[in-house]
Amino acid sequence: MKRIYLNNCLTSQPAPEVIDAMLPYYKEKFHFPENFIQPGTERSRELEEFKAIVAGSINAQPKAVHFTNSGTDANNLAIKGYISANAAKGNHIICSIVDYPDILTNAAYFEESGFEVSYLSCDADGFIDLEELKQELRKDTILVMTTLANHTVGTLQDITEIKKIIDESISNAALFVDACQGYGRVPVDVQQMNVDMLTLSAHKIHGPQGVGALYIKPGISVAPTRHGINRIDPLATGAISIANIAGFAKAVELAFDKFQENVDYIRNLTRYLFESIEKRIPYTMLNGAFCDYRAPHNLNVSFDFIEGEAIMMMLDQYGISVATGSACFSEGLQANYVMMAMGRNHEQSHSSMKFTLSRYNTREEIDYVVDKLEEVVKELRRRSPLYADFIAKQ
Repeated sequence: MKRIYLNNCLTSQPAPEVIDAMLPYYKEKFHFPENFIQPGTERSRELEEFKAIVAGSINAQPKAVHFTNSGTDANNLAIKGYISANAAKGNHIICSIVDYPDILTNAAYFEESGFEVSYLSCDADGFIDLEELKQELRKDTILVMTTLANHTVGTLQDITEIKKIIDESISNAALFVDACQGYGRVPVDVQQMNVDMLTLSAHKIHGPQGVGALYIKPGISVAPTRHGINRIDPLATGAISIANIAGFAKAVELAFDKFQENVDYIRNLTRYLFESIEKRIPYTMLNGAFCDYRAPHNLNVSFDFIEGEAIMMMLDQYGISVATGSACFSEGLQANYVMMAMGRNHEQSHSSMKFTLSRYNTREEIDYVVDKLEEVVKELRRRSPLYADFIAKQ
């Protein structure tokens, strides 16, 4: 049986159509966009078409979209670029303790540079404390950062409400949203959300690795963070792969051509996985919000008494790719910071597994995964002294 891939939170399988769309740019269409010569002019026109496709998917004007070399590159450009251009307005930044590492490492960087950072707490499902946000907003707050879909448990933040709170406060802070995990899985409308900056990543939606995008609301000032020759965009100087951008645009077309159909399929498949686990494997716990309040592809479950890393490695022997809930920290044997912030203990964090599905997965694959997962959990619990103690006390 072919390998079953349930780690789409990390990266996703490039769609065949995406690869086909990219190939011409590795062969005959390798030129950089430039004026005065025919191939360069054609690449410039195609680049604008690709930008329009991506912009249309988030209800933005094409000129407001800037391609970058990754989602992380886009995050850094948004955060560092905005603060660099607007530092005279204040030195206070707000984010939450469950945000994506790109946000938290940037917050730490600016904190070390003399900025004041407020870290919002969250509830047991991973929703940030909006009352805390109201209290933390000040006249010198220049940037609020948040993550649309949590990378660990899939919880969706209420971006529209967050922006409303900012606008009704004494602050003139801009709102930056990392939407890389939610884009293509939940509706993203920058006009409705009224966000100031928002980032996207191609390889999360069956596009190529090595390309992302940053939306900047008209009127928002962002300074370049990388200086050099301007080939495509003054905010993303130097070389950038036109082939990757072509693949990104094709991935967007595929994701949004049947958007609701794809989302419903993935959500139903994720629900089927969770119901199958609940039915067949006792002593489990869902981590994160339920149903419509979480990204449809994300399922995070803790399996009591055993280590998630052991589950992951044993499933790998059956040709199943999954991630642990503590994936970002497993090498250092640290509990996941999102799980701990939600009130989980070390055991619950280390016993968690993250299954992230795509439109390429099937019910047959899910049945196989649950069969093997049930075997693995039974075997690991048989070896677990924690489980033995639990049974002895019953």
